[in-house]
Amino acid sequence: MASTLMLIMIVLLLLGFPMMIPLITAAVAGFIMMFGGLGQMDTFIQQVLGGIRPASLIAVPMFILAADIMTRGHSADRLIDMVMSFIGHVKGGLAVSTAASCTLFGAVSGSTQATVVAIGSPLRPKMLKAGYSDSFTLALIINASDIAFLIPPSIGMIIYGVISETSIAELFIAGVGPGLLILVLFSIYCLIYATVNNLPTEEKSTWKQRAKAVQLAVWPLMFPVIIVGGIYGGIFSPTEAAAVCVLYAVLLEFVIFKSLKLPDMYTIAKSTGLITAVVFILVGVGNGFSWIISFAQIPQTILDAVGVNDMGPTGVLISICVAFFVACMFVDPIVVILVLTPIFAPAIAATGLDPVHVGILITLQVAIGSATPPFGCDIFTAIAIFKKPYWEVIKGTPPFIFILVFSAGLLIAFPQIALFLRDVAFG
Repeated sequence: MASTLMLIMIVLLLLGFPMMIPLITAAVAGFIMMFGGLGQMDTFIQQVLGGIRPASLIAVPMFILAADIMTRGHSADRLIDMVMSFIGHVKGGLAVSTAASCTLFGAVSGSTQATVVAIGSPLRPKMLKAGYSDSFTLALIINASDIAFLIPPSIGMIIYGVISETSIAELFIAGVGPGLLILVLFSIYCLIYATVNNLPTEEKSTWKQRAKAVQLAVWPLMFPVIIVGGIYGGIFSPTEAAAVCVLYAVLLEFVIFKSLKLPDMYTIAKSTGLITAVVFILVGVGNGFSWIISFAQIPQTILDAVGVNDMGPTGVLISICVAFFVACMFVDPIVVILVLTPIFAPAIAATGLDPVHVGILITLQVAIGSATPPFGCDIFTAIAIFKKPYWEVIKGTPPFIFILVFSAGLLIAFPQIALFLRDVAFG
């Protein structure tokens, strides 16, 4: 049964159907195979509706809306200018500024695609003018944007938290350490690349100019302060933090910056509604699909076949990393989280692994897979935004993928990279 469902999904994907169609088709096919028809379809529908019922999912459309407002406004430009004023003059400073800006905007938006658009659009021309190759520039943008998966708020973490019943607040704070680690490693590579290629530096900003840039960026920088401070100060929950972010984004871009006007809200709301509809269809059907494969005991069969149940904690973590990394090379990250998390749940419970540590590793693998050929979603976002051919976009990705895989190895070997802040906040 498992091979049949997988074949259905692969064939439909290769035929060019959007991800929700293969998932729905495979789920319905699995139901028919189990029950011999559609006579008890109401049971499946209940599972689908149950998948979108958790209150925590309300945060998803709110973070999407806040990100959309900020992407169309001035928040990204002000963050970029602040980062550039401090490190633009050092060797590789422009590339490091790009990575740092992606990290900061990820902490504001929680969306990799929004980060590719908001940071990549203004900084790519500057990097090309400074002498960076387009392949390096595109690879840096799409991979640094994936840090948004780890820095709170993270839509991927919300989905994992709902599926695995893990604290979203703990996942958020645990993602900060790995996100900063990857930023440091990317920055080192950018420094080496710029030195080897003898690339020029930007003009050094005066302290007066830096102070002005910080002053202009204070308002956007309040987003992570509101999210992290509000959640861990006990002022509001992650879901309530999302609502506050929307209100703050509206006040910032419509009232303070005056970068948007009321008619723009219709376009923004329409975009948010379309993205939210797709996400919730995937979440709902994914929950129904997970119920089907669990009912058919497919997870136990797969884990027994590859010997995961006989592995220790480290072996299970490595198996999880490999499975999620490979799956996200071909399939939408949300779908991968929805389908694979229940499959590995028995092994995670049996080995006593910390679900927060597992969640951060899964989120990292999703981030890696999103920028990895052949079908990483951020690759196609970059193709659409920058109008570049597929090969040009992926040509420079191997060094960044190596850094991300190395980071995953460090997280497996040293869990406290992720869990230190969690233990401090909730210990």
